[in-house]
Amino acid sequence: MSMSYSEITVFIIYLLCMLSIGVYFFIKDRNGGEKTYFLGDRKMGPWVAALSAGASDMSAWLLMGLPTSIYAIGVGEVWIAIGLGLGYALSWIIEAPRLRRFSIVSGDAITIPQYLSNRFKATNHATQTICAVVFLVAYTIYAASSIKACGTLFFKVIGMDPTKAMYLSAFIIISYTFLGGFSAVCWTDFFQGMLILGAMLLAPIFACFMLQGPAETAAELPANYYNAFADWRQIASGLGWGLGYFGMPHIIIRFMSIKSQKALRKSSIIGISWTVIVLFFAAFIGIVGRLKLGFQPEIAEKEIVFVEMVRRLFPGVISGVLLSAVLAAAMSTADSQLLAASSAFTSDVYKPIIRKGKSSDEELLWNGRLIVLIVSLAALLIATNPNSGSIMGLVSNAWGVFGAAFGPAILLSLFWRNFNSKGARAGIITGTVVDILWLTCCGATKLYEIIPGFFAGLIAAIIVAKLTGKPSEEIQKLYDDAVKYQD
Repeated sequence: MSMSYSEITVFIIYLLCMLSIGVYFFIKDRNGGEKTYFLGDRKMGPWVAALSAGASDMSAWLLMGLPTSIYAIGVGEVWIAIGLGLGYALSWIIEAPRLRRFSIVSGDAITIPQYLSNRFKATNHATQTICAVVFLVAYTIYAASSIKACGTLFFKVIGMDPTKAMYLSAFIIISYTFLGGFSAVCWTDFFQGMLILGAMLLAPIFACFMLQGPAETAAELPANYYNAFADWRQIASGLGWGLGYFGMPHIIIRFMSIKSQKALRKSSIIGISWTVIVLFFAAFIGIVGRLKLGFQPEIAEKEIVFVEMVRRLFPGVISGVLLSAVLAAAMSTADSQLLAASSAFTSDVYKPIIRKGKSSDEELLWNGRLIVLIVSLAALLIATNPNSGSIMGLVSNAWGVFGAAFGPAILLSLFWRNFNSKGARAGIITGTVVDILWLTCCGATKLYEIIPGFFAGLIAAIIVAKLTGKPSEEIQKLYDDAVKYQD
């Protein structure tokens, strides 16, 4: 399909709007400190926090990877959407209220590594350092998937060289994250979340009525295409995706940023509703795309069933707006990942270990911005490597590491009074190692590595905490104070 100048115009306007948000918050918060740049001073309202959490979660794989997976493989892949919907809802209902309270009582922690360290009143920086290392590695891979998605989209829509498109996209993402910090990221995510929702609602509904078809009849579809219960490993792996939410730092940091418990309850309703809707329609896009477009190897290989559907349905201006949702999904996740990686290194390694608490607020801000730049460049190297894998594959790898590493430790820290720092470190290390080993050595089992990684981390954390004794009375009192905290 030929290049549309209307689509190009819409893309340019969209990218300029995202940049303007970064400039606005750079000017507005130029005198703010570390807490302002990395957590927005805990002043996020319910709508912004909810849609920011959702948009930072649902990267480009929502519009490219997941629909194409269902398009190519079958309805069994819908268990990923079911698992994510359940996991997301449980994280808001069970984890969010306590994490916000515990992070405030634990020295007003502004990052997940800082929270885990303060929660146990650690006298060394072992926990923070371990967390920061995992953050930097996993977030670099995760951000690479978003940058790669942008390159694929620009190539498909305007014929731009994918590598050049990746560099352009990275420049835009880096710019507003570098300038505006957490507030800019949350507000761009808010608008991007609204755009994603609109695109997910419009495209499949119009496709049902406007595209000629079906291109494939039921008899021509692969065996068991509509059978969601054909393989127990597919079911278990899909549901296992939900475990990732309990340890996904760039998502649960939004829980900590909300201004009050009352606002958090409202955010949970908004956030869960948004996520369930977009996941349902992502699955719907995959099924409708297969019926209306038929199986095409290029669509499956490049993960572009949503792109093809939109470009066939709508004129240039409208398709440009809807395809901007793919950019929105990619950027809203990449910016959050860059900021989370930056905050982990700056607040948890540079400030306490390298500078030993002697750094000024201005120094920390500029160090945070430098880390954003470094992680972005590393992600670009991965994304532009032709052997780096698919968008869905990169997301799956990073998601598994985070869920297995941090999910058990964070949940136990919120609900077990006698949990200690040694147990937390054991859980993080074991979850990470088992997840990676399962991916590299047991991939033939087709069981998603987050499942053995998560439960291995959980068991290790409990056993080590039991063997090393109860925490001090001071730490137990912190737990009690956090449970009772009200604002």
